[in-house]
Amino acid sequence: MSAYQALYRKYRPQTFDDVVGQMAVTQTLKTQLLAGKMSHAYLFTGSRGTGKTSCAKILAKAVNCLNPENGNPCNRCEACKSIDAGSCMDVLEIDAASNNGVDNVRDLRDDAIYTPSQVRKRVYIIDEVHMLSISAFNALLKIIEEPPEHLLFILATTELHKVPATILSRCQRFSFRRISQEDIAARLQYVAYQESIDMDESAARVLARLADGGMRDGLSLLDQCASATTGELTSDAVYACLGIAGEQRCGELMACIADHNTKKALELFNRLYTEGKDLAALLDELACLTRDLLVMKTAPDVGITMLSGVASDQEASSLAKQFSGGELIRIMTVIQQTLAGFTRSSSRRMDAELCMVNLCQPELALDAESLNARLTRLEDQLKSGAFVMAQKIQSSQAPAAAAGDDDRPPMPCDDDAPPADGEVPAAKPEPEKAQAPAGFWTELMAASRKELKPPASGFFVAAQNSPLRGALKGDVLELRCANEFVAQTVNKPDILEVVTRKASALLERPVSVKVVDMSAKPVNNPHMEQLMNFGRVHSDIIKIKEH
Repeated sequence: MSAYQALYRKYRPQTFDDVVGQMAVTQTLKTQLLAGKMSHAYLFTGSRGTGKTSCAKILAKAVNCLNPENGNPCNRCEACKSIDAGSCMDVLEIDAASNNGVDNVRDLRDDAIYTPSQVRKRVYIIDEVHMLSISAFNALLKIIEEPPEHLLFILATTELHKVPATILSRCQRFSFRRISQEDIAARLQYVAYQESIDMDESAARVLARLADGGMRDGLSLLDQCASATTGELTSDAVYACLGIAGEQRCGELMACIADHNTKKALELFNRLYTEGKDLAALLDELACLTRDLLVMKTAPDVGITMLSGVASDQEASSLAKQFSGGELIRIMTVIQQTLAGFTRSSSRRMDAELCMVNLCQPELALDAESLNARLTRLEDQLKSGAFVMAQKIQSSQAPAAAAGDDDRPPMPCDDDAPPADGEVPAAKPEPEKAQAPAGFWTELMAASRKELKPPASGFFVAAQNSPLRGALKGDVLELRCANEFVAQTVNKPDILEVVTRKASALLERPVSVKVVDMSAKPVNNPHMEQLMNFGRVHSDIIKIKEH
């Protein structure tokens, strides 16, 4: 009974046509072989599992094949068979990680001068060549620069920047790209068919995503899952075998974070932990999904083509609408910090649970990034009208106000608005200066917002129930703030200078700007209570940080 052979070895490409996802490289090598214009040294660079070593072996066979077929080795002649079997003494594969000394290279150099005994060309395949020492590179340099006619060097590396420029300049360089998920999935389905593995399309897509551009990794994962699963290999079976959460669970966790539902997030986390899910893999998937959502926010048109596949396209689009850019950046930072601490942690579960709580409740953190995340969320709500809708829903559910109560915030937009309770009406100025042109407030807010920075820019939105309203009284523009926090944020010289300049330009006359804290006045306005509480929390945070 023959020994079992791993799938990535059994299905290693034997010709250039078998190599998946590297058409630019393989076609160029075939053209050189057909034209007889071979270089004496090649450098293959790219990430792991993309076909560098496989192409090196195919090239070694092709230059020595007795019956080449359109640039490909025939794999039937004695030369091809001996190279495949590893018995050809003239084709040597050297691992530079374990043979990186100058003495190893000197031995190689001394042997290289002898003509081959079995094939036409003596071929040296040096894998992970960047592991050679500086002295070893120097010893290799001379023979690569002026090699004998019978000698061919094929160098392979995953870290091109570690190879000296003197070596690079003497080699033809070929860059191996990461293989697309579609190509990996197609190859995995072909291998599964050949091996009589019952695998559905969703499992192939999951394995292709986890392979991260490496065909060898994809085949190894398929080998692992197929050997551990009885029956059909589905995406759920892949998740269970590899101990990862899966796209559905990851999306559920992110939805809990969006809703600030700490209880549900911890319950789901505990269930995944009990099922044996790897905590680092779980947080890594959350980080990948966060990255996808950030891409969808910043590049909605092309972002759908850049997704990692942790969640479905439809789910990613839906989740992206529930977060602001600042929130996503904060989530990514918290997850990365937690993952970085895993290496020195005595309790990963506790660290991961604390991470979940931190993600669901940003108000627990007092750092500037958490504050910015909360403010950008408020900005997005104001911009989209979600905050206004929430206020309307709350208003419709509340009991009818007593007679005489004023449900509207006392922040009129122009001179015709009624004064706040207890305010003495100002004398009407001259007619030509009393009235603001139509759309003045909307234009002023938009113009000021473009020039201001967060958090102040978030309040300059011309929307109903906005925490910042305006009233023009002659040559004085009042910025009426809903609470002390908004007033403190807006009442700064650089901000007032921008508003004064924009207002004067729109009105075509000089005006002055005055900030008014409306919460300091006796106002019966229950609908602004939530926003006022929001402001007080932020004010307390600012005071704590100043001390």
